[in-house]
Amino acid sequence: MSKRPIYLDCNATTPVDPLVLEAMSPYFTEYFGNAASINHIYGWEAEAAVKQAREIIANGINCSPEEIIFTSGATESNNLALKGVAEAYFNKGRHIITVITEHNAVLDPCHYLESLGFEVTYLGVKSDGLIDLSDLKIALRPDTILVSIMAANNEIGVLQPLAEIGELCHNHEVLFHTDAAQAIGKIPLDVQQLNIDLISLTAHKIYGPKGIGVLYVRRRNPRVKLAPQLHGGGHERGMRSGTLCTPQIVGFAKAIEIALSQRLIETQRLIQLRENLWNKLSTLEGIYLNGHPTQRLAGNLNISIDGVDGQALLLGLQTMMAVSSGSACTSTKIEPSHVLKALGHSDNLAYASIRFGLGRFTTESEINQVAEHTINTIQALRKVASRSTNISILPN
Repeated sequence: MSKRPIYLDCNATTPVDPLVLEAMSPYFTEYFGNAASINHIYGWEAEAAVKQAREIIANGINCSPEEIIFTSGATESNNLALKGVAEAYFNKGRHIITVITEHNAVLDPCHYLESLGFEVTYLGVKSDGLIDLSDLKIALRPDTILVSIMAANNEIGVLQPLAEIGELCHNHEVLFHTDAAQAIGKIPLDVQQLNIDLISLTAHKIYGPKGIGVLYVRRRNPRVKLAPQLHGGGHERGMRSGTLCTPQIVGFAKAIEIALSQRLIETQRLIQLRENLWNKLSTLEGIYLNGHPTQRLAGNLNISIDGVDGQALLLGLQTMMAVSSGSACTSTKIEPSHVLKALGHSDNLAYASIRFGLGRFTTESEINQVAEHTINTIQALRKVASRSTNISILPN
């Protein structure tokens, strides 16, 4: 059996941790009941497991269990947050603020709301990927009902100043939503200290199962109203109908529990691996770091390379490693990354970019192998490009 490529795409997804799988397993077979079935032990067992998981997740972001709404993932959570707030508050105002570097799971609902008559302001970012807080302050209006700014960018790993954004929003009595799919378990997320009113989470970025997410919805100071987008049995306080998937919910809670217990040690380990990789790659000329050098996720390194063809670069790397040139959700598109374009990159430079997503199971040996192969590939492609530009056309 041939050796599989080194996996360095943890911003796209992560493998399920064996301890998470172990925690989930009984709820597929032995404790398989419906948590909404209140008349027998099978339902009670599932209900108890969901209740415990809800408490674990709530403790992880410092909220009450009742404020945790289970969804199918961060995309659904983002849609529920944006569309739910828009519908519930349209009599108060129809203005929303977001950022041009957001994930499409925020940008596309915003475009949809624009088609319904809402106005959306898309803030730009500085060359390091951070917003300018003064731009946000200027954009706030009396009819602004929601600000949606992601905690950690999925492509360049930049960490936005959540505390300052939350304070600004609450001072203006505007709701603050953040897509924290990339941030949960990796940075401190205290919804009280950060003045966050709605937060979108997903399990599969932190070694939990795919298909399960959370939307935190604040219940007091202020109490957030939300119009449901799925109607049915009135599950999840009426905000999200549908039978709860107990195994996935249990897995999500276990994944958060593990991530939080290891966060400080794992952050330092990943920073060391990331800096080792960057120090090796940056010995080449024409290598650019995308995003803020330190205010970023520990396991994210996004670079652009001058003088190479982006498609050829990925083809040259894929035998050794699994990496991405941008968001996994848009990897089939041929357009350059909207995030890298927002940083001021040309199309060619945006195409010739690599996102290295380091994770829990990444080793120092793998990083050394990846660095060597990446450098060799870049040098080889530059030689080919140099020869092709020097070829002269001889007369007949």
